[in-house]
Amino acid sequence: MKLLVRNLSRSTTEQEIRILFSTHGTVTECSLVLDKETGKSKGFAFVEMPNEIEAQSAISTLHETRVAKNKIRVKIAQ
Repeated sequence: MKLLVRNLSRSTTEQEIRILFSTHGTVTECSLVLDKETGKSKGFAFVEMPNEIEAQSAISTLHETRVAKNKIRVKIAQ
């Protein structure tokens, strides 16, 4: 299941996101979206979790929690 994580702090790293979601299950892929010109975070990422139950757990637990002072939003990617 592919998840979209929005409203990330620009300083949040891909590794921090992977660790955050790994507490809820297996993460097969984590990609922080970067600006092509500056190389800095655009404030959102995609996380791939193969187990649907673990992914739903991550959504319900992490949606609207604070990460680096920002309240993140987590949902299924379209």
